[in-house]
Amino acid sequence: MPIPLIYNVRSVRKRWTSGIVAVLGIAGAVGVFVAMLSLAHGFEATLVASGSPGNAIVLRAGPSAEMYSAVMIDQVRVIEGAPGVARNAEGPLVSPEVVVVAAFPLKRTGTDANVQVRGVSPRVLNVREKVKIIQGHMFTAGLNELVAGRNVAGTYAGLNLNSTVKFGGGIWTVVGVFDAGGSSFDSELWCDAAVLNQVYKRPQNVFQSVTVHLTSETAFGPFKDALTSDPRLNVQTERERLYYEKNSQTLTTMIRVLGTLVAFVMGIGAVFGALNTMYSAISERTREIATMRALGFGGGSVVMSFVFESLFIAGLGGALGCLVVLPVNGWTTGTINFQTFSHLAFAFRITPNLLVIGLVFALLMGLVGGLPPALRAVRRPVATALREL
Repeated sequence: MPIPLIYNVRSVRKRWTSGIVAVLGIAGAVGVFVAMLSLAHGFEATLVASGSPGNAIVLRAGPSAEMYSAVMIDQVRVIEGAPGVARNAEGPLVSPEVVVVAAFPLKRTGTDANVQVRGVSPRVLNVREKVKIIQGHMFTAGLNELVAGRNVAGTYAGLNLNSTVKFGGGIWTVVGVFDAGGSSFDSELWCDAAVLNQVYKRPQNVFQSVTVHLTSETAFGPFKDALTSDPRLNVQTERERLYYEKNSQTLTTMIRVLGTLVAFVMGIGAVFGALNTMYSAISERTREIATMRALGFGGGSVVMSFVFESLFIAGLGGALGCLVVLPVNGWTTGTINFQTFSHLAFAFRITPNLLVIGLVFALLMGLVGGLPPALRAVRRPVATALREL
């Protein structure tokens, strides 16, 4: 016969002081755990959002990132004529691109941080359809003009609309601000690839990557096969979304590992708090337990009752930890993208799945903290306990 659950709820309420200590310990561990997971998820989501399912990216065979790649102009012409490449009235929707890193002062601290400057084709807005100009206008081909991602304009000094900046030996004017839908491009500056190569004294016939807008997602297979089998090319081709997903793996894995380690250490403290709470509760209720056993409640019922009590405390702590961390959802922070060595702004992303993981983590701590005291509660002989009444 099970012990009524209301008994445990009233017991927690009666011993609220020790219960609060356990709840706060578990809430702290859960809050840190969920926050770190949301940090990793936000970074990953920002990079993955940079890729479009209808786009492909072409690099030189071998390099894992465009910073280390080189694609010649004659290879770009071959890529433009490959099957599956979308076209409009102006020609194939292909954007040969170059990237450099330039340092600009942060508005908040005044210290320099690296910004990725991407030289693109004037047709890039047709290639990356999610990117929209929200202030000013697109740069003019052949001029030292920049368009800034919305995070760049809000984070760095001197990069607002109509500002003039100097880098790479050239003087540039910010003529527009674009919104890339929360992707990594929001942390970049864009300009004409030919001008960027000229300013940095790079060969005009060399690019680092080629982004291609395909006629459909299913066109990727024939497009890749055509490039792979062409003896004029020595390139590798990936779906754009997969490329950026791979680039996010190093940092997201590191954040998740560090977050798990921190949460694990805090979880050990929370488990000891739960153990202390439950052992204290059981030592104060030895006679109650003996009486329940004498009334016919079995050892299994007693164990389940106290495990439930521990899970109830842990559940309260988990819920509190999730509530406390919710306000950071959408909060923008930044870090170094190790693939590009540039500053990348991204937002914490707390999803329902992460909250469920946090609650499961809390209940696991409650189980570990409640089971040993519960087993101890049923090992004491009933007769011995009853003689103390």
